[in-house]
Amino acid sequence: MFGGNKSKGDFSYDQLANSTTTISTGTVIKGDITSETNVRIDGKIIGNVQTKAKVVIGPEGEIEGDVTAHEADIVGKVTGNLFIKELLQLKDNCLINGNINSGKLQIEPAAVFNGNCQMTPSLNALSQKEEKTKRSAGVLN
Repeated sequence: MFGGNKSKGDFSYDQLANSTTTISTGTVIKGDITSETNVRIDGKIIGNVQTKAKVVIGPEGEIEGDVTAHEADIVGKVTGNLFIKELLQLKDNCLINGNINSGKLQIEPAAVFNGNCQMTPSLNALSQKEEKTKRSAGVLN
C-alpha cells in the first residue's frame, strides 16, 4: 500500500534530496555522522560526515573531519578532506584546509582553499575514499 516492498537502501538520489537533517548554530557534535538524506550544518562537527545526498555547510558551520557526499555547498569551514561524487561548490568566504576529490568543482573568488584537488569521474570519487579507509585499516596491501 505504501511501497512497503522497498528496502532501506532502495531510495533514489531525488527521493533522498527531499529530506534534510539540520545541525543548528550553537550545536557541537563529537563523533561521525552518517545520513541517507541531505545534511545542513550550521553548528560544529568534530568527526566525519557521510551522506548519500547533499551536504550544506552554512556561514557559521564548521567540520573538523572528512566529508563524503553526493554534492556539497560550503560557505563555512572544513578542516579535512572532501570526497564529493558530483558537484562541490566553494562559496565566497568559505575556508577549506584539506584535499578535494570531486567530480566537478566550482570556486567563487573569495573562497579560500588550502590543499590539493583531484578531479575524477563521479563514480571514482567515493570508491577512492573507501579504498583509502581500507588501507588505513590495514585491509588492503
